[in-house]
Amino acid sequence: MEVLLDTCERRRVKHLLLIYLFVVKAAADCPKPQGTGNIVLTNEALLRNDFPDASSVTFECVNGYVQESGTGIITCVSGTWTEPDIVCIKRDCGPPKAKPNMSFNISDGTLFGAVIKVVCDKGYYVIGSSYKQCYSAGWTGRAKCEIVTCSAPVGVTNGKNNWDSSDEPKYGEIIHYDCDEGYTLVGNDDITCSETGEYDSQPPECKGVTTADRITTEMATPTTPIYTQEASTSTGPSTTRTAHRDKTMTTSQTTVPPSTKGGRGLLAPEDKATTASVTAPTSFQEKNDVANQDNGYIPVIISVVSISIAVLIVVLFLHKFVLKRKGSANGPFPI
Repeated sequence: MEVLLDTCERRRVKHLLLIYLFVVKAAADCPKPQGTGNIVLTNEALLRNDFPDASSVTFECVNGYVQESGTGIITCVSGTWTEPDIVCIKRDCGPPKAKPNMSFNISDGTLFGAVIKVVCDKGYYVIGSSYKQCYSAGWTGRAKCEIVTCSAPVGVTNGKNNWDSSDEPKYGEIIHYDCDEGYTLVGNDDITCSETGEYDSQPPECKGVTTADRITTEMATPTTPIYTQEASTSTGPSTTRTAHRDKTMTTSQTTVPPSTKGGRGLLAPEDKATTASVTAPTSFQEKNDVANQDNGYIPVIISVVSISIAVLIVVLFLHKFVLKRKGSANGPFPI
């Protein structure tokens, strides 16, 4: 009986010791730590199942954030984890790499998650994505700016343009038009490829010039007759031919030699003659112009004649008045 009691006591003590060791061990281990905010456990810490007292694990920044300060290490102390000291901030992608004829609207910033817009220069358009976003690996989205082109210029009837390339005209290029001989260009002779992919004006037209248009143009442009004067030093008669439609009129002129003293030429009263010859206009338009110029002197001549007549009347009136005065002073009959 005594031996049996000793055996039972030993088993009881052994069970109590195991329970004690289990409780002490459980109280010393730490639970699995959890990440908060923008920090998470490293892959090595995630693979562990137990965290005994005095053990350590490491935190790191989540995707899109970078470690600014701290170590990220925490330690199990009597079943409790120490506070992490790591500080994580958003990744800054910085301005995108510059490309020809391209700029960016970065009003949203350049930090992780920001979205920016691709802007092409005037006369260019975006090929690819019009937006870029900042991710952990940098900017996403590919784009480039291509120059705007216009359709090939159309031809014009009775004319041509200077575009001889197989490529389409690009933004800013100018197409020049010319009309064939005998045709008039109506519209703009130059058209330019604009930033919209359209020309800034419609192609011109080449229209033929009618007889009525030519007459109108000639009437609108006056022709000034040409007068020529010829001086002769010979003493003999000279002959000047004046064209008048299909007839030729011959006039005899006598010229007098100039003064031997180097002054003006002196003409005797009996030898007065015309020393200049005038070539009559050879066209109907020129004749009308000469007639119109001659008509301009008629009012002046009439005015001079009128003034002369008025002066003569006044002189006669004064003369008659004087005669009357003399007659009254000397008697009934003037001397």
